[in-house]
Amino acid sequence: MEFRQQVLRRGFLALFCWLAGMSLAFAEEPAPAPPPKLPAPEGTTRLSPKYDVWLDAKRGAVLVDGQVSLRRGMLEMFACIRNTKEHESVVTADTQAFLVHAGLLRLGAEPGHPAQFVPDFKPPAGTEIDVSVEWRDEQGKLQTAKAQDWIRDMKTGKAMTYPWVFAGSRFWTDEETGKQYYQAEGGDFICVSNFGTAALDIPVESSQSNDALEFEAFTERIPPLGTPVRLVLKPVLKKAGSKEQGAGSKAGE
Repeated sequence: MEFRQQVLRRGFLALFCWLAGMSLAFAEEPAPAPPPKLPAPEGTTRLSPKYDVWLDAKRGAVLVDGQVSLRRGMLEMFACIRNTKEHESVVTADTQAFLVHAGLLRLGAEPGHPAQFVPDFKPPAGTEIDVSVEWRDEQGKLQTAKAQDWIRDMKTGKAMTYPWVFAGSRFWTDEETGKQYYQAEGGDFICVSNFGTAALDIPVESSQSNDALEFEAFTERIPPLGTPVRLVLKPVLKKAGSKEQGAGSKAGE
């Protein structure tokens, strides 16, 4: 019995020494440098002194900085607001959703409505918003991709083809204080599952139920976790001529 206890003590001592050595090795290994943020875009109007969000009138777009938060897994969002739904979003954005909403309005986009579920399903609507992503690769070269290319449609195995529309979320008013809250601040920023509080959503029925999610991260196409990215949100506006033609056709009916 005493011999067995000695063997166990020696085993524990050996294990302790090995773990201590491993800890020392890891401690001596230099931590990787955090990836640099993209430089502030020139010729733009900053929409907040606190957040990385700009209005680029020349490009007709709202620019939002963030970083890659997920490369593998099921998705309910393409992008969420920082510290909300990073576990199901490819990108976490350093902004308030309402700032983006305001920027899109200034560019001429018109909010429609989020998905409606009662009494029957009604898909999200609003001005179509083209969403792309910019980042720098390991060589420092600027890269650009459509946001859809980072999302895999599990039915087809290919990149998602649906566009996003400016659903516009909704406001909730605190009856005690009278203060209004933009509900997309809870994380429902650029969605791929339908939410009644989405700022941007896809204009088709897409379940938010865990066992019925339709999209996942397109891992092979997404840069490493933590990579700084810039979202470019550009309203797809109808040309004045097409509006006039549409109005004329309607009047002539």
